[in-house]
Amino acid sequence: MNILQVNGLSKTYGKGGTEVKALDNVTFGVEKGEFVAVVGASGSGKSTLLHLLGGVDRPTSGSVLVDGKEIYAMNESQLAIFRRRNVGLIYQFYNLIPSLTVAENIMLPRLLDGRKADKAKLREILETVGLSDRKNHLPNQLSGGQQQRVSVGRALINDPAVILADEPTGNLDSKASREVIELLKASNKRYNQTLLIITHDEKIALQADRIITIEDGKIIGDEQVKPRQGVGE
Repeated sequence: MNILQVNGLSKTYGKGGTEVKALDNVTFGVEKGEFVAVVGASGSGKSTLLHLLGGVDRPTSGSVLVDGKEIYAMNESQLAIFRRRNVGLIYQFYNLIPSLTVAENIMLPRLLDGRKADKAKLREILETVGLSDRKNHLPNQLSGGQQQRVSVGRALINDPAVILADEPTGNLDSKASREVIELLKASNKRYNQTLLIITHDEKIALQADRIITIEDGKIIGDEQVKPRQGVGE
């Protein structure tokens, strides 16, 4: 069974003469541990797709199943809890809480969920993202690349079913971009973490297992780039 299954997903904005079809009957599946890149021109529907997959917005029609659960059958409070526990979201502009330390920002999804801080898990994540020595720093004391690594750590802390990243390197220089992508690839391999990245960067897309191309709200290409390796290979 696919960890992520999308069936006939459509999203329309406006009505009549102002109607815009941002997504048009999109269907695909993603296996557990798969690394998928979604590419397309600006306005093609990539970000709309990611928001629908993450339960941030609701579709006009169609369904999204995450780990076998239909997310849009849930009410808003159920969906918020499910999203917090099962979906790791990474945005271009980090979305960190400026008054919280690195460690507190990473732990935020657990704390919002009413769960105790798992110190061993936090140490592991801090080591994974290379910020053990910055755990007590505030976001404004970090570089852009370090802030994005915090957001990656925050996405990983709950062991989500899937991580969704929207142009995660779009606000970074080339060195920081490489570091963030290597970190995401490492989490993909180390934890068998399912990863779906929206990107306009061909170099990043070619590192994925598979590339889905979107144009005018439709999938026009779905290409296996390389065979997937087993965990730890």
